[in-house]
Amino acid sequence: MNYYPVDDINIPELALFNERAETKLYRFYEPDPGLFVVETPMVIERALAAGYEPVAMVGEEAIARREAERLAPQLGDIPVYLSTDRVLSEIAGYRLARGLLCEFRRRKLPDPETVCAGASRVVLLEEVQNPTNVGAIFRSAAALGMEAVLLSKGCADPLYRRASRVSVGNVFLVPWTIFDSRMTAAQRISWLKAQGYVTVAMALSDNAVRLGEQDFGGEEKIAVIMGNEGEGLSAETIEACDVVVKIPMGNGVDSLNVAAASAIAFWELRKK
Repeated sequence: MNYYPVDDINIPELALFNERAETKLYRFYEPDPGLFVVETPMVIERALAAGYEPVAMVGEEAIARREAERLAPQLGDIPVYLSTDRVLSEIAGYRLARGLLCEFRRRKLPDPETVCAGASRVVLLEEVQNPTNVGAIFRSAAALGMEAVLLSKGCADPLYRRASRVSVGNVFLVPWTIFDSRMTAAQRISWLKAQGYVTVAMALSDNAVRLGEQDFGGEEKIAVIMGNEGEGLSAETIEACDVVVKIPMGNGVDSLNVAAASAIAFWELRKK
């Protein structure tokens, strides 16, 4: 293992760790997939276990040395930069509870057929733009029986630093991919139906049934469709789905945050 002490955020070796525009990392090797950065030992370990290739690591000295030695077989001969809590806070934009960052190479995304092969419960996210919500949905998906996550092109990237951290590394455990941007909302639903899925749209629609009123437990394959934080699902998507479902609200509240709603829907629509 190669260790290098660093104490300046502006040195070239930390340039990619310090990159705020994560789309720049995404395009680093264009046309090949680029890079992404992961925070905290647990999430880094899950990325390694999923087979992602590490490029470099930076961390508070004691933590970085300990974790680098523990994960040495998976990390290989990458540079490990030993830094301070101050420098790491500047890089992350906030104080890291467990100061460790690791840079990985992206991989080419699998096609939807591969992701959904053998999956009886999947979720499709339509234009869910907040990385925190995407990460929380992945965590709920892993915990509550969703076997794959499909995303429209307008969704936040599951490999964004915040998304993977909020998911507690579950973006590396649940198979996922992004639909071709040329596919319309209706075409995505048609594709799911062609794979044998009953498509269940979560929306505040006049024709929506209350979650729990219709028994889906006997359905072999279900796709749950979740929409954008502000606008929800598009009318095109709602129209194309087999059934529209809503979560009953009280006290004049109209809806839940999409991440909270996903956990309730996944629990109710899980395979029983």
